[in-house]
Amino acid sequence: MEKKNRNILSVRDLQVQVRTKEGSSTLVQNINFDIKKGEILGLVGESGSGKTVTSMSVLQLHDRKSMDITGSITLHDRELNGLENKEMRKIRGKDIAFIMQNPMNAFTPVFTIGHQFIETIRSHTSLKNKQAKDLATDMMESVNLPDPDKLLKKYPFQLSGGMLQRVMIAMAACLKPSVIIADEPTTALDLHSQLLVLRLLDKIRSKYGTSILLISHDLGVISEMADNVIVMKQGRIVETANVYELFDNPQHEYTKKLLRTRPTLYSQKQPYTYML
Repeated sequence: MEKKNRNILSVRDLQVQVRTKEGSSTLVQNINFDIKKGEILGLVGESGSGKTVTSMSVLQLHDRKSMDITGSITLHDRELNGLENKEMRKIRGKDIAFIMQNPMNAFTPVFTIGHQFIETIRSHTSLKNKQAKDLATDMMESVNLPDPDKLLKKYPFQLSGGMLQRVMIAMAACLKPSVIIADEPTTALDLHSQLLVLRLLDKIRSKYGTSILLISHDLGVISEMADNVIVMKQGRIVETANVYELFDNPQHEYTKKLLRTRPTLYSQKQPYTYML
């Protein structure tokens, strides 16, 4: 049985450099953090602070022809950094799922939602087409999407951003991954959809014990969701703290500046129902 305090994902001494005609430029350096089972770790900082570079490193999505990634990234004690593409593809989607900022970019426009959802399931399991479709339908119902059978026949452009984001969450959760990386998952959404998405992520964490790396420049979102928080500035971690400590007693001047300028995410209880 898995220990509650065991680290699911560990990053040690991560450094990412990009090679240009002018020489090497360091994007992130000295990045160290752990995520425990069922934990939500917030990763905050302004645009260009290195948040997405860090998450792309965990997912091994950088172009190694132009980038050097050093350090250790382990998932369940298995080293990911430098893993062959073929091996990493087995892990992405099944063990680590990714929810991106713009849901439209996550889907191929020429295939239906159903085709893409079912293919995702079948590429990581031995389920037959009918079983995969049933699982997709169940997961879409669980994220409160109406008429999943009809939605599976639609193309991405026929759904709103909020609905697409919920489809992406359903796809991310359906294989019960150990870790979900959510990169600015609410930025492109209206307030109603933002709250819906955040509550769904919290339900997934509660039901499956999924660990979540939640990347955001919005401290309102982080304060609602995170257990612990990492603050990044110019490719480095400047502060790491429990969410309460960070908001009540920030140590670094940059964190204090972020807190002074933060928006507020109002989350009055609303009569949403979830089946997750």
